[in-house]
Amino acid sequence: MNQLPKRLHSIDVFRAITMLLMIFVNDVSGVKNIPAWIEHVGGKEDGLGFADTVFPAFLFIVGLSIPFAIRNRMTKGDVFLNVAFYILTRSVALLVMGFFHVNSEEYSTAALLPRYLWVLAITIAFFLIWLDYPPTLAKTKKYILTGTGILLLIVMAMLYKGGDASAPEGMKPSWWGILGIIGWSYLVCAFVFLITKGKLSLLAMVLVVFILINIASHSGLLRFRVWVIGDASSVTLVMAGIVISGIYGKLAGKGRDKYLWTILTAAGIMMIIAGLAIRPYADGISKIRATPAWVFICSGISILVFVSLIWLIDVKGKQSWFAAIRPGGTSTLTCYLIPYLLYSIFTLVHFHYPAFLNEGIGGIIRSFAIAFFVIWLVGIMERYRLRLKI
Repeated sequence: MNQLPKRLHSIDVFRAITMLLMIFVNDVSGVKNIPAWIEHVGGKEDGLGFADTVFPAFLFIVGLSIPFAIRNRMTKGDVFLNVAFYILTRSVALLVMGFFHVNSEEYSTAALLPRYLWVLAITIAFFLIWLDYPPTLAKTKKYILTGTGILLLIVMAMLYKGGDASAPEGMKPSWWGILGIIGWSYLVCAFVFLITKGKLSLLAMVLVVFILINIASHSGLLRFRVWVIGDASSVTLVMAGIVISGIYGKLAGKGRDKYLWTILTAAGIMMIIAGLAIRPYADGISKIRATPAWVFICSGISILVFVSLIWLIDVKGKQSWFAAIRPGGTSTLTCYLIPYLLYSIFTLVHFHYPAFLNEGIGGIIRSFAIAFFVIWLVGIMERYRLRLKI
């Protein structure tokens, strides 16, 4: 078998596949008469739908990427404070976007602007603020564009009305949204990695602590929410990715590759077994409630998918198989935000799908088509450097 590389193309492919599926499950949630296993399981139910496995996979990938990103910056000469500032600025960007997205869900008809125009405006603002501006662009122009984006967000925050139209409220934090959850989890886990200097034994200990907090939160042993990490479900998924990445770094390319396959495969299987075992004692399986069984099972699935992709991409060199969705792994945040623009434009021009694309197999095909279209569009945008970078 070929020696395993230190740099993993499989992480980019894993991220691209997950982004494709995230766009798909978000879109298919509006389709009627589709198999129940595709959708999220209800908040009070005990079960796992396909859609319930996508976001935890993304959190796991965030963890996989952290060691590579931080070590790369330190290799280039960044000191502790530089890396800490880098982590903080990335987290703040995700938290801001998540904060606005969550409030869009509670948008009131009492607001001055229709919801679709408000969402369109904040998405344009995100691009103006966090666009990957070319280094050749004059600083004055960059500052004007960035400042315009910040000003636009401030104006949208001032115009916002949420909740009941008879008693509208201003913007307020609630569950922070997908991007906000990623932001908080990244902030905590990236700082843990930085402070521990990536020492695998310490990272494993932190993972165990997070797991125990998650179990205690759902078994009645812990009756309060831990500050920042809550029930620790999201940070557990990210930290699991960090630990798996650390194991890879310890074994790959050092004459111990054969142990890597055994350890990672066993870890994935054991996590799934642990999830099934704890299911009756800690609130069942539920993404909505972020139960330990859901965390364990999804971590195990993610590990096994990652192992398979290492073999397929980094060992067998089949990266070209996924060329069509490559932008989903390289411009992931852009891919996530484009549907907000797309759906707002659909509303603006009064576009509606034909009836057969709103239900059943026609709707499923539509949602996959939307996912591929978004990634194709982002691929074109990449050529012109129209991508977000945080």
